[in-house]
Amino acid sequence: MTELLSNFLAGQWQTGSGTGTALFDPVLGTELVRVDATGLDLAAGFAFAREQGGAALRALTYRERAAMLAAAVKVLQANRDAYYEIATANSGTVKNDSAVDIDGGIFTLGTYAKLGETLGDRNYMLDGEAARLGKDPLFQSQHVLVPTRGVALFINAFNFPAWGLWEKAAPALLSGVPVIVKPATATAWLTQRMVKDVVDAGIFPPGALSVVCGSSAGLMDALQTFDVVSFTGSAETAAVIRSHPAVAQRFVRVNIEADSVNSALLLPDAAPGSEAFDLLAKEVVREMTVKSGQKCTAIRRILVPETSYDAAAQAISARLAKTTVGNPRNDAVRMGALVNRAQLASVREGLDYLKKQADTLHDGATHTLVDADPAIACCVGPTLLGARDADGADRVHDTEVFGPVATLLPYRDTAHALALVRRGQGSLVASLYGGDPATLATTALQLADSHGRVHVVSPDVAQLHTGHGNVMPQSLHGGPGRAGGGEELGGLRALGFYHRRSAVQASTAVLAALGS
Repeated sequence: MTELLSNFLAGQWQTGSGTGTALFDPVLGTELVRVDATGLDLAAGFAFAREQGGAALRALTYRERAAMLAAAVKVLQANRDAYYEIATANSGTVKNDSAVDIDGGIFTLGTYAKLGETLGDRNYMLDGEAARLGKDPLFQSQHVLVPTRGVALFINAFNFPAWGLWEKAAPALLSGVPVIVKPATATAWLTQRMVKDVVDAGIFPPGALSVVCGSSAGLMDALQTFDVVSFTGSAETAAVIRSHPAVAQRFVRVNIEADSVNSALLLPDAAPGSEAFDLLAKEVVREMTVKSGQKCTAIRRILVPETSYDAAAQAISARLAKTTVGNPRNDAVRMGALVNRAQLASVREGLDYLKKQADTLHDGATHTLVDADPAIACCVGPTLLGARDADGADRVHDTEVFGPVATLLPYRDTAHALALVRRGQGSLVASLYGGDPATLATTALQLADSHGRVHVVSPDVAQLHTGHGNVMPQSLHGGPGRAGGGEELGGLRALGFYHRRSAVQASTAVLAALGS
């Protein structure tokens, strides 16, 4: 029987009392490790984190917490090779895709270490300037931000076991709030190993960083009023979390990242053959194939002028045809596997659903797998669909197939294009491609209210832009509407979720002492 991974809770490593759930190699089909959380005393673990980990973190300054993040970065960098091996085995990702997750997570942690250094030797923040409350200036009001005296529970998705951990944990720990992470079971190994390496290094105080692998049963029940919970996953699970008594009755603060039918929009000035047109085709293919399309930010809908539809279909399909799919251990392979058989079944089912309203422009089934048995490997080739009746293709606007799948849609004019984008009901990101700065700026603002991020690509930034789907710690991540309504990252803005804002009304002498 394979190894049963330990959980770290209440300041100690603990194994669950059950036999555990097996994690598999999605290409070879071999069992890797097992995870289990059965029998853990969650209430005691959460209390330990609040009382021990929280108190110890809050006693430190932002600069001291930042130094801990920097120390964690060094530990993680020293163990990168092991993380890449785990990612290849458990997530089925090629090296470049593993880097997006692993190195992206380490980079995010390092960014917050640098940001924390700028906050200096204090353990609270002033929010704005003091305001007079009457004619006499002696008595004023000053808003302050102090870390919540609770725990931060992270219920994470399977697609980014490394980055998903650190993009949430970095601002929480910097804020002075202890973290309990529940990684998605299918890829929990990498999260558990990273936490283990950092815990074993003794960087953070006991109770500051915990990990629970296996079932999430009971985790929400353990939350109390001043705790916070951040969830990444399906809209269905998000609805369950929002209705849980911890949120609905105990008023636990919640951040949600859910389904997102993201778009790429080619503006009318970018004709076939133009640099902007080529940039769109290149970025669409990258977003369809990186991590086998298993990214919450991936392009799902591609909107182009009616006159460019056929040319776009040909350009994107030609690039997709060059994508080699199969065993990520083979250097010739550019796209690995979906994470497990369940996801493979889900993608196939989703494709069949979309094909009721869309044509197949590039068939993923034409890709012969490299070094992989189709009967075992959870691999699927990239598929480009097209719907000439963009208005009537309801399923394309409403359904996110979480894999290497995107749909090409024609539009009549800019107003029609914007209306089609909005059919997504709120998304994490939309990208724009064109050559006229004024038009790009106007369009970006028109989409800003329904998107967490608008990524604008023009020829002058062809070699500089960070990519439609790449989430940078300096920029906001999240989205309104069906995307969950949450916000993460955005530099120091991320710390707001882990702080409580209060107004201190006092004499100017007292307020001066606050600012000293």
